[in-house]
Amino acid sequence: MKCPFCGYAETQVIDSRITNRGFVVRRRRYCPKCNRRFTTYERIESIVKVVKRDGRKEDFSREKLIRGILNACNKTSISREDVERIADDVELVCRAKGEVKSKEIGELVMKKLRRLDKVAYVRFASVYKKFKAIEDFEKEIEKLSK
Repeated sequence: MKCPFCGYAETQVIDSRITNRGFVVRRRRYCPKCNRRFTTYERIESIVKVVKRDGRKEDFSREKLIRGILNACNKTSISREDVERIADDVELVCRAKGEVKSKEIGELVMKKLRRLDKVAYVRFASVYKKFKAIEDFEKEIEKLSK
């Protein structure tokens, strides 16, 4: 692994830990040339297919999932760790199925966000459900109030 600071190719692994329920290996590395440390993560390549609304299939993207959740959680009480936990849970469900509809992923995320932060939930729902008018927001907020 190349050092991100100086580009030296012979970095050393100082520590390895398994995280995210065994799907990720976190490695602390050391560069003997510039004496700096950095962290890398190894994760399994996606073997999950997501079936989109129009029937197309694409590889599951954890990064895309996290981006969508982070957009909904901007300036809310939800931390990056909470977002990572949601992504872990969703990814675990998807891996167990092998192929999953995008609708199922959206429903899982909304279920988790609803418990954590109502504002983030409504933001995510507005994109996921493609709200077109203020009435769509009102209906969703009314459901939350019950």
